[in-house]
Amino acid sequence: MNTGEFDLIQQIRRHIVARDDVVLGIGDDAALLQLPANRQLVVAMDTLNIGVHFPRNTTAADIGWKALAVNLSDLAAMGAEPAWCTLSLSLPEADGDWLDGFLHGFTALARQHQIALVGGDTTRGPLSVCVTVHGLVASGEALRRDGARLGDDIWVSGSLGDAAAALALMLDEDGHLQDGDEALRQRLNRPTPRVPLGRALRGVAHAAIDVSDGLLADLQHICTASDVGARVQLAALPASDALLRAVDPERRQQLQATGGDDYELLFSAPVSARQAIEGIALATLTPLQRIGGIVNGERVVALAADGHEWQPSEPGYQHFSCR
Repeated sequence: MNTGEFDLIQQIRRHIVARDDVVLGIGDDAALLQLPANRQLVVAMDTLNIGVHFPRNTTAADIGWKALAVNLSDLAAMGAEPAWCTLSLSLPEADGDWLDGFLHGFTALARQHQIALVGGDTTRGPLSVCVTVHGLVASGEALRRDGARLGDDIWVSGSLGDAAAALALMLDEDGHLQDGDEALRQRLNRPTPRVPLGRALRGVAHAAIDVSDGLLADLQHICTASDVGARVQLAALPASDALLRAVDPERRQQLQATGGDDYELLFSAPVSARQAIEGIALATLTPLQRIGGIVNGERVVALAADGHEWQPSEPGYQHFSCR
């Protein structure tokens, strides 16, 4: 089913989540949004391109879910409550059937977090999705990268390496994802943004970031922003049963430490907060694992099980690199 641009816009409009603070949404030159008192606006944006951020045979519904999920993960890392989003779609053709599938995945996640789509754009071109999300946080309460302190514990949510394993094990020469472990595929295609966890960590964590480019690379961002160093115990990195089945220990270590695309929360917190963090894990139904600590210095040191420093073959995902 091929349709025109304005038909696509009407199709999108039928799927939006309603919120009382949307004064004027899709259909005008811009949206009008009502900000509550004593709240700061948190804004994040990510672009997903075919063959770069998702394999070429990824379903439309999975692309829709992931496009919103990776942005919600940024809000989670700031401890923000999702409110509104915009969507820019570049499509090779105005395919209403593909758009239905995309919106099915996108709005399923949007409803979970009560985030309203309030505007955007559609255009012809290679398949590309750009989402901008807007969240709210009480003034001065946002989690940031620059708050890590000497002596802090380093924690991570969930498990690491599944999405990277899905790509490493199942991507063919043409950029298509082959059949493989469904649990790994799900972690790649439908990551879980840790929004409730991020909100629960406000006032507890000193610094936070989401793991998108790889654990060690993202932890280095915290260290650079906070002017500290970090030591990570590789043996403490949490692994799923699916990952343990799929790869040998050496390969698993590389995938967990540098693979990226996990969209888990990585954060530092004082030793005195350990009991509170265990309570947060229970309250949010989110596994949390302590993996290291903040130390003097300026870089991240990864320690193998024998206590020696481990050097990854690649530090993490980098856009515009030659790999």
